[in-house]
Amino acid sequence: MGVSDAKRYRLLDIFFRAMRGEDIVVHSLAQDYGVTSKSISRDISDIRNFLAENRDLVDNVELKYMAKTKSHRLEFNNFLLSKELLAIIKILIGSRAFSHTELLEIIGKLKHFTTVSDRKLLEEIILKEIFHYNEVNHDCKSVIDTLWQLTRCIYDKREITISYYKMQREKVERRLRPIAVMFSEYYFYLIGYRCDTEDWMPLFYRIDRIVDIVEHRQFFTLPRERTFDEGELRNKIQFMFSGKQRKIKFSYTGPSVQAILDRLATARVVDKDGDTSIIEAETIGSGIIMYLLAQGTKVKALEPPEFVEEMKEEIRKLSAMYEEGE
Repeated sequence: MGVSDAKRYRLLDIFFRAMRGEDIVVHSLAQDYGVTSKSISRDISDIRNFLAENRDLVDNVELKYMAKTKSHRLEFNNFLLSKELLAIIKILIGSRAFSHTELLEIIGKLKHFTTVSDRKLLEEIILKEIFHYNEVNHDCKSVIDTLWQLTRCIYDKREITISYYKMQREKVERRLRPIAVMFSEYYFYLIGYRCDTEDWMPLFYRIDRIVDIVEHRQFFTLPRERTFDEGELRNKIQFMFSGKQRKIKFSYTGPSVQAILDRLATARVVDKDGDTSIIEAETIGSGIIMYLLAQGTKVKALEPPEFVEEMKEEIRKLSAMYEEGE
């Protein structure tokens, strides 16, 4: 290998090391390559000049000198910071939505955006959580692959037929117009309209229960009034239980009104009497019943009448269940 070839190789190798998050230390690299420290310093200058002269290509990437460690480090203004990566990884682990293998693959890729020292810190912080990680049970081979296939079908507005396990473990087939995917409470959901009816009722299917997808040549166009708003749905629905939209009112006497307001994005306090807060919220579906019942005696349904009756009926069923056991 000629001198010029050796230098080109060394430049690329140093740049690749920096890309992997390594701290570039002049005297250490000089020993690794068997050259003088002055040669490595010139290499670093060449890399820095290239980055400075090609902003349109590399954006704001810089090889910065870190006085504290007497090393150079590649910094990407538009890349995720280590502290941001830690927050994302913690959310991924807490979601339990992916298989252990998928989670490790995602985290492994994310860790490449950190420096070597930060990578070690991240690994130590998440080690126990990874060891004790318990994924939710999946029927599909890969949540990530299924999610991406459905996303493409939604974008293309392509009709599909899914093979799906219902909650009671009955396997069914449904031909759908897929319109959205969402994540909530450990699961990804497909939202779609059935093709064999024209009631335009959005239905929810857990993506981890979809075991097969057939993509049809038939495409669809949604009427303007059937355009779906995932953001509005997320603000109004609980536990992804479908149903009608309505405004409810209830009283709350618990210790944290803010926890209720955080959980119910559309909720607002409309009145307050001592320790009792009157709260209104726009909701969709029956999941709100499950959530409010979990608050026990701290919550009392007030309006509308059918909402009050639904709460009472659930309470009666609970009471009867315990009475039967006596």
